[in-house]
Amino acid sequence: MPDQLIVKIIQLNNSENLPLPHYQTAHAAGVDLYAAVEGEIVLDAGRWTLIPTGIAVAIPVGYEGQVRPRSGLALKHGIGMLNGPGTIDADYRGEIGIILFNFSGKPFAINRGDRIAQLVFARIEKASLVTVDTLAETARGAGGFGHTG
Repeated sequence: MPDQLIVKIIQLNNSENLPLPHYQTAHAAGVDLYAAVEGEIVLDAGRWTLIPTGIAVAIPVGYEGQVRPRSGLALKHGIGMLNGPGTIDADYRGEIGIILFNFSGKPFAINRGDRIAQLVFARIEKASLVTVDTLAETARGAGGFGHTG
């Protein structure tokens, strides 16, 4: 097995009695993030709110954290993320927050300890952007959204 990525994590004051993020299965790509709310928050239909997770991380340089919605919340309740996937940069040290959005037509309750999102760690590449006068031609060209039917 190759060397494993080490990500340092701090549990903040609002994370008392919540589990640390962890992989639910041996081959899961992401760790679950938990709602560090007091009591219940009701997210009305068509609304969004920032949900704290009670953790902060130190992601190594050359990596990012990709915050993604949970498929079960989307399928069963119409709950997603307003900015999903979100990016956590290697130099960010604040609490991870999740902007949940209620796409359904009815209110949804979020309780302390609910699994609300997942966090995937990915290697990134820095690019050097070079200004040119033209770009190489391709079969697709400038065809955009829905151009293939």
